[in-house]
Amino acid sequence: MDKIVVFGSTGMTGLCVVESALKKGIQVRVLVRDPTRLPDHIRQQVEVFQGNTLNYDDVLKAVKDIKAVVCTLGTGTNLQPTTDLSNSLKNILKAMQETNVEIISVCLSAFLFPEYSGDKTPQIFRDLTEDHRRMYEALKESNLKYIAVFPPHIAGSPESSYKVGHDQYQGRAVSKYDLGRFLVDSLEQPEHYCHVCGIVSV
Repeated sequence: MDKIVVFGSTGMTGLCVVESALKKGIQVRVLVRDPTRLPDHIRQQVEVFQGNTLNYDDVLKAVKDIKAVVCTLGTGTNLQPTTDLSNSLKNILKAMQETNVEIISVCLSAFLFPEYSGDKTPQIFRDLTEDHRRMYEALKESNLKYIAVFPPHIAGSPESSYKVGHDQYQGRAVSKYDLGRFLVDSLEQPEHYCHVCGIVSV
């Protein structure tokens, strides 16, 4: 894997993805609305495209000439109803298909596991979880080599080792550094393609 594009690179997990990829010697491109939100040491090492994931032309330009995609789009602390995440991912998937890019890892939510079906998802997270669900459905319909990562609570704890299971809730928390590393590592691990991956730091 020599070059990837990261969507959501200025968020907590996205920054960890970028740093993990750079440590592996991977060239990184990012699409950001505001390049100043990238820390200086990151901005100097990546290829920065300014734009919006809700604009298809911006996404298409960002996806051209790369090998794989990592998507860590989020809403920060805003938990209101939205379709921005799923609409953005649909643009990304369409651009990948247009440019013959096959591999994508996506950070979603452990609330999508069956354990949280019905009323078991906390009320405060239900609207956001529904957009994550729309993202997952778009992935499944894409015919791409996707890795759907369903992390539990994303903690700021130090990098350690992690455990991954397919279609299985793994535990209560994962380090943002471990999660970022797996989102990059899994791009070159075909055993995870077209699977739901639960992850936990150990």
